[in-house]
Amino acid sequence: MTDQKLDVYRELQKHLDKMPIGYPATESGVELRVLKHLFTSEEAKVAAKLNSTPEPLKRIYKRIKKSGMTISELEEKLDKMYSKGVINFGTNKEGNEIVKYYANAALVIGMFEFQLNHLTKEFIEDVNEYFEEAFMDEYNKSGIPQLRTIPIGQSVDYEQKISSYDELRTLIDNIGEPIAVAECICRKGEDLLNNPCKRTEIRESCFSFRRAAEFYIEKGLGRKITKEEALKILEKAEEDGLVIQPANSQRPMNICTCCDCCCHILRNQSRYPEPARLFATNYYAEVDPELCVGCGICEERCNMDAVHVEDNIAQVNKMQCIGCGVCIPTCTSEAIKLYKKDVETLPPKNTFETYMTIMDKKAEKARAQKI
Repeated sequence: MTDQKLDVYRELQKHLDKMPIGYPATESGVELRVLKHLFTSEEAKVAAKLNSTPEPLKRIYKRIKKSGMTISELEEKLDKMYSKGVINFGTNKEGNEIVKYYANAALVIGMFEFQLNHLTKEFIEDVNEYFEEAFMDEYNKSGIPQLRTIPIGQSVDYEQKISSYDELRTLIDNIGEPIAVAECICRKGEDLLNNPCKRTEIRESCFSFRRAAEFYIEKGLGRKITKEEALKILEKAEEDGLVIQPANSQRPMNICTCCDCCCHILRNQSRYPEPARLFATNYYAEVDPELCVGCGICEERCNMDAVHVEDNIAQVNKMQCIGCGVCIPTCTSEAIKLYKKDVETLPPKNTFETYMTIMDKKAEKARAQKI
């Protein structure tokens, strides 16, 4: 790659790093390799002129017209970039006109997931390296994760009041349609690396809703399903010991079903000290030593290495436990239960509020560091 082309991708990297979930540079330069997988050099120049919030075509063109590109050429290029899954797109009816809006997409949730039908071994290897080297530090920077962890069905004692945004079946019932299910990109990627999931054989287990579902269906990334079908897949995911992680809002646009061997978030968060503090969760597990028989099933099912059997009694490390409830339904003596934390974390109302809160927290921390 020539120095001039490298400069184009570096400019885009710096631009994307200003998003709510940024795109930091690395010592290895792997972030540039990831961008090269996604964008041509010409597309990278255009993407560097977009914002993280949607803007109409005419406004974007004002920043690009000096390049000599016509507005119709810009529209054609942006539409192609959207079809490739590297930017976001929407329309709005303004008077009698349908106006197109475009915006940068984050790496996650965004450009990475949108490559579901175009994965290569080299791309997955570079993305895996980038997550480990820099992206997870960025993901954790604000202290407000993009995903939150909710208990699997029947894992919370009926006597405890569970909020609607923490109850999976209530979420699905009220989440809005259409509903789409897609293959898990993390598991599909690991399959390409000949490292198949050790917890489940299901691949279609990632859900999107409303406009996000329309996008997945339109682009052939997922298929439309009913609420009943969604719950059936989720029941299988729970049975296999997967962690249920919706987007961190009261009305999430997606739900992931995650495992520690494939999921970038679980796999990488577990490498940090006290990972429980990095998750948005309202529950924790606790064992009744009088009932525990030390069978070890909970230890095997835990995705966060939070449970260990010592002296024939299971012990839960609360700084590792993320309150997913995976350990509960298979406890042979009903010795382990989920309990609600003393202080409940209320998720942001919607996706927009989530990202605005992340931006505010990052700015607050940056100001504190300067002081």
